[in-house]
Amino acid sequence: MRKSRAKKSLRQPDPRYNDMMVIRFVNSLMNDGKKSIALRSFYNSIDIVSKKSGEEGLEVWKKALSNVCPQVEVRSRRVGGATFQIPQEVRPERKTALGIKWMISFAKKRNEKTMAAKLAGEILAAYKEEGAAFKKKEDTHRMAEANKAFSHFRF
Repeated sequence: MRKSRAKKSLRQPDPRYNDMMVIRFVNSLMNDGKKSIALRSFYNSIDIVSKKSGEEGLEVWKKALSNVCPQVEVRSRRVGGATFQIPQEVRPERKTALGIKWMISFAKKRNEKTMAAKLAGEILAAYKEEGAAFKKKEDTHRMAEANKAFSHFRF
């Protein structure tokens, strides 16, 4: 067991928007350590979003990300030989991590040609509160609501 908690690594904000959340998203988007390619596809997707929506692309992305972040989730807990799905609130760090992960994974599964187009499509869908990532959040909330009876087993 650790003597102390691991320290959070300090990240540099992204060059265009000077935002820490953007660099967190880009780091999750990155494949094989190719950050410049991930940055380029993210910036291109933000440009596509701003063209299609007519609003500021970064603000649309932030709203879309907040629409995808879950408030509650279920966690498994064994009680007396049976496993129960217990609903719990999600910590803020995990909330954004899940939202980022879901948005990127469902963007990769889309049918557009480039990653920038896929990501832009998923961002616009999440902004309008539709799309696969938003559906995943809704399913998570629905599962937590269904298992609300077991919330007294919370640890």
